[in-house]
Amino acid sequence: MMVSNMDAHRSLKSDNTLRQPEVVMAPERLGAMHQNRISFVRYFIRQMAQKNWQVSQHDWQLSPEGYGHAIYRLETQENQYHLVVFCDEISDEERNDRVIAEKWDVTLALVDGEVSPQLLVQLQANVPLQEAGRNPNRALVLARANKSVRVFEHLVSSLSQGQQPDPQQLANVGYILRTTAVYGNGKFGIADFKLLEDNPDFHQSFSAQMCAVYLLREFSLDWVDYLAKQRGGENAVSLHRSLQRYLGVGNATGLGMAPYLINHPCIVDQWMTTREEALAEILSQPFDATKVDALSQLLEQAKTHLSQVVTIDDHQRGLNKQAVEELVAFCSTVATVSADVTPDWYSVIAQSQSMSLETQEIVLSCVMELYPDIADSYQEKMNCDETLSLTSGKKVSDFMQLLESRYRWAIDTDFQRPENNYWFWYRSQDKEEPRLGVRGVEAGEERELPLDIGRQVYRLYSALLKAEAEQTLAEFLLLNPEYRGIAKRAWTLGNKVMGDIQMNVLHKGSLPMHLLRCKLAVFGATKFDPRSDRWVQVTFFQGAPLLDEIHDGEWLFPILPSAQELAGEAK
Repeated sequence: MMVSNMDAHRSLKSDNTLRQPEVVMAPERLGAMHQNRISFVRYFIRQMAQKNWQVSQHDWQLSPEGYGHAIYRLETQENQYHLVVFCDEISDEERNDRVIAEKWDVTLALVDGEVSPQLLVQLQANVPLQEAGRNPNRALVLARANKSVRVFEHLVSSLSQGQQPDPQQLANVGYILRTTAVYGNGKFGIADFKLLEDNPDFHQSFSAQMCAVYLLREFSLDWVDYLAKQRGGENAVSLHRSLQRYLGVGNATGLGMAPYLINHPCIVDQWMTTREEALAEILSQPFDATKVDALSQLLEQAKTHLSQVVTIDDHQRGLNKQAVEELVAFCSTVATVSADVTPDWYSVIAQSQSMSLETQEIVLSCVMELYPDIADSYQEKMNCDETLSLTSGKKVSDFMQLLESRYRWAIDTDFQRPENNYWFWYRSQDKEEPRLGVRGVEAGEERELPLDIGRQVYRLYSALLKAEAEQTLAEFLLLNPEYRGIAKRAWTLGNKVMGDIQMNVLHKGSLPMHLLRCKLAVFGATKFDPRSDRWVQVTFFQGAPLLDEIHDGEWLFPILPSAQELAGEAK
């Protein structure tokens, strides 16, 4: 269900209440999200800065051609970790971003504690195998990455000859390495998240994975610098620091990520509720005219960023172009609003409500930057209890009232219509990865995954209509045990602030890309480049501070350094 821009405007109240879930949890809006101050990458860099974490190159055993292993040491206030990276020579034919790949340019593991010679041997035998290996429990993260061959070769060639690379070639891609999987949470023998719940460094969800990706970025910069010097000797130069900051780590993500948001609804509710609470508190602050210039600068940066994003997807290119044009108009209205006798932040935000969702979400991310202390106070609230439960003593009428209030998007859907049952989700037999199939046409329907939350709620509601209103819920489920699972979910999520994503994933027109974009934005990705309706390339840590300059600063929308900046740096 799509909520109109006017509805979204009405949901922005001046009494510090949150936007309504039918606004926030609409798939189209989730598919327009951008990084914000409490996204995981931003939280991670802030923690590194505030707690003075130290990273050093511990071991460098690469051949002149760049193959071998390297180890980076991370020292926190209480613990020590090591990122162990293996570089292997592979052919262009073997370089594949799909999950079926068996070889990669780079494989890595983030390890808790010291890496003894014995442990290094074990890692060397298993990490390059990825899923096929068996890794020690001390490994917190397992990952792999491939080169952007164009950027990699251009960088090494240019730097080895004493020249800086063409910035536009870097902008076309935005990274040296792109990850194709970053595993955590107990997969393939590595540490389960339960082991990190009390860890002072990585208790935040996905923080260990973000750490591994950030250290991988440092390795990618060190790797091209090393190879340039191997090839060019004394003629070689180092990459301009502003270009180093501009380069992040790419990521290629497909359908495998989408089910996470459906299978972990309490986490998604916590993520979205936390963002909305931070936003509501910020918008309720007394209007501060001195912050208008800062907002305008952020919006200008967003415009430049979007204009520099290179994507092969015509639809995304059109959205970016529209957002740039709308941001020009929005910027011109901000000064007018701020001149009102009694302006407030809600009246500023209201100017974007007639614009595209892409523009609206950009504006909200920028506004969150204006009050860093408020936004940051929410950063530790992203974890939650995932227990699904039913409240005792409730009647059928109580449950029907909740469904009619919070799940209209599901119970008003006619699942008898073919278009509402078009897709089925299943797990591939070869790699155990989620896939989409056309119902009645493609094979695999007998292995359908229970991701059809809307259809399950619809069926539950239909069954409740046939029951006595005064019947206890416990008795209903005793007589109809097939609904126990969805009943626990719907009751739990229906009583949470944001609740389920309001999306029928079986509908012919549903776009898994909305789910991918939402999760990646929460992580902190930028530069969204859909490669189809089922997978997307993004960058992480693009524009982030380098290891030797870690600071708690703003890098919301990374932009290519100007020619003047590069010229000044070269002097």
